[in-house]
Amino acid sequence: MEFQEVVARRRMVRCFEDRSLGRETVEAIVASAGRAPSAGFTQGVELLVLVGAQETARYWDVALPEDRRAGFRWPGLLHAPLIVVVFAHEQAYIDRYAEPDKRRARRLRSGHGGLGQWPAPWWIIDASFSALLVLLTAVDRGLGALFFGVFRPDEVRDAFGVPDAYQPVGAVAVGYPAPDQPSQSLRRGRRPVQEVIHRGHW
Repeated sequence: MEFQEVVARRRMVRCFEDRSLGRETVEAIVASAGRAPSAGFTQGVELLVLVGAQETARYWDVALPEDRRAGFRWPGLLHAPLIVVVFAHEQAYIDRYAEPDKRRARRLRSGHGGLGQWPAPWWIIDASFSALLVLLTAVDRGLGALFFGVFRPDEVRDAFGVPDAYQPVGAVAVGYPAPDQPSQSLRRGRRPVQEVIHRGHW
């Protein structure tokens, strides 16, 4: 599939067939996340990869327990055979930008040699890049995917032994798409490109 077709076909899929993924497909999807850009090549993004009905069911038992599923609009989401939870590690960036080769960048930000204010939370940005590559690789493999927030993040960390220093930025469910009910947000329509892009000035 051509890259522009992958981009054009990407959408959030909220219902999946109850069908497993091959190991090679899972490994390709996960490996793509590691190719994301990384500020200072810090590589402070880590993934919790849950494959198959048993592991994904453990996730949903924590994030969306049975007593909270009544009225859940997208029950087919729970059939996804792969969930990739993306975590950002802020301290890794603080440590990286305290290293000798980053001293100049540190001085420019703070004006006095301290860490100062980050121009943007690069750990969150890098984690978002990784999640996007998971989404795009899924489409390239003929699959569907959904990026969604991590419900009950503290409980998810506890259940899977994730250290407190790692912040869940979101999760990506991946699988074979089944007919689903599109989000009502799509009624807003996509903004025309001429409204979004400012060429030369705002």
